[in-house]
Order: sequence, then structure tokens, then C-alpha cells
Amino acid sequence: MTAWLPDETTLHHGNGPYREDRAADVFAVLREQAGHQTAQVTAAGAAWLAGAAAYPRSALSQWESHPSAPGVLPCGSSFDVVNVPTLFGRRMLEHLWADGPGSGPVATHRGRMLLFASPGTAQRLPSLLDWEEWGGGAADRSAEGAADRDESDRKVPPLLCHGTGDAVTVPPLTCGPNASGPRWVVAPDTRSPWLPGPDVLLWACVRVARSVPSSGPRISIFPPADQGAKVYDVSRRR
Repeated sequence: MTAWLPDETTLHHGNGPYREDRAADVFAVLREQAGHQTAQVTAAGAAWLAGAAAYPRSALSQWESHPSAPGVLPCGSSFDVVNVPTLFGRRMLEHLWADGPGSGPVATHRGRMLLFASPGTAQRLPSLLDWEEWGGGAADRSAEGAADRDESDRKVPPLLCHGTGDAVTVPPLTCGPNASGPRWVVAPDTRSPWLPGPDVLLWACVRVARSVPSSGPRISIFPPADQGAKVYDVSRRR
């Protein structure tokens, strides 16, 4: 079980509309099960992170000297990273933990959520989303008609997928509760953490997109009423 960062954000379960008043904090439940109250990277987790660097020993030495400083690691070998908006990412995590297999390490940085995934996910996930017609760029948001707007509201927002040739900022090994900058939500704590693949993250994205209530107006099959027309009471006819 991974270490969990204290988080007071209220989340919800199931496929229904998001309602904070009836929500359960799935993160709090998982923290109680794990017995952790802070998201600190363990020695095994630090070794796994350093394995992604070109010089793992140098990376570990630098982190030991500056445990509260963030680092930069390349993607594509040990992991890929799927970068999503924070709210959408939190709802993905809720479904992954409440209804699915869980998640790998997760961090937040600059208003975004970074989900660590298996290598190759950055290349395959966008293609799967487009193939399933859930991609955020597939819908023409300038199209006319309420039906088009309603469909685009249910698309997955544009994702930033970091793979081979990319690098990401990772949070420090130790992070205080009031520290600014990148932070761990799910901290790595083993040398071989489980990482979700593109199929698992596709499932989570679709679950969240389907649970978002439509903001478009309802469409009537009847023509608009003529406000100036006279209305007669035909119930009195014999």
C-alpha cells in the first residue's frame, strides 16, 4: 500500500452527478487502511524513482543531500506520466480506487495531477480515446446546435501524455503539510510499484466523463409555441 497525503477534498462514488453533501472521502479511507498520514517516499520508492535517471546513484545522492527539493526525471523507461486537470484527476482516482484496481504513484504540480503509468501509455492512451470518440479534441466546440454542445461537454479534457523523450518534475522525497510546489498524493514506496496501463486509464477517463451531468439545454421535438396565438377551451364542445 502506498503512502497518502492528507487531503480534505470530498469525493463521490458511483456514476451519478457529483454531490459533495453525500460524498465519501475515499482517500481518507485508504489512508486509514495504510496507516500513513503523510506522503513520504520510502527508501525503496526513492530507489525506483532514481532508476529512471541516467545516473541513479547520483540522483539518490542528490536527494539524500536535499530531500525537500523537487527533481526532474525522464519518462519512457521506468514510467510514463499522464498529466490531467486536478478536478478530473481526482475523480479518476476515486473511480480507480473505489471501483477499479487502484493507481500507481500520483503527484500534483501547478494545478495539474500527474498519474504515473506503465511505459508506452503516453503513446497509446490518446489514440484509444480518439478511437472510442472520447478525446477532448475530437468534438468541434464551435459546431452549431445544442446536441453538439451536449456531446462536447461529455468529452475527456485534453490530456498531456509524457513518454519517451519527455521529462517531468517530481515532488521532493519529504514534503511538509504547508509546503508549496509539487506534492505527492500517492507516494512510491516499493522498488516495483504497480503502474496502470492505457486500458485502465481509458476506463477511468470514460467513467468520469459519463458521470458529468450535461450542461446543455434540453431539446424539444415540438416547434416553439406562438406567443400571440389565441387559445380556445375545447373541453366545453359537444
